[in-house]
Amino acid sequence: MTEKRLLVVDDQLEMSDLVRQVAESLAYEVWMASDGKEFMRAFDKFDPTVVMLDILMPGIDGIELVRWLKDRGYGAKVFVATAFDPKYAKMAESIGAAEGLDVSYISKPFEVADLRAALS
Repeated sequence: MTEKRLLVVDDQLEMSDLVRQVAESLAYEVWMASDGKEFMRAFDKFDPTVVMLDILMPGIDGIELVRWLKDRGYGAKVFVATAFDPKYAKMAESIGAAEGLDVSYISKPFEVADLRAALS
């Protein structure tokens, strides 16, 4: 396992594939999940150093996953992303901050330069 491991959950494959390409160019090992349940199953196996969560997904959404990460004692970087109203991402940031998580918002669609800067 590499030192930099990114676990991405997004129900839009093209978005998670772009994140994967950028992250791999920065020497990350990347695991992609298409929904919250798959993310939860992959989390312990992959032991990510960074996670990126889509906020609005069917089933378990990104806000629920922020709470789940807090309950797991996760202490590394969390990025929340949405193409919709940024208030959802701000809500996740607030919840994360209140729980002691390092949560930042990134807007979709991603600008490659912004994504590279966030992951660097």
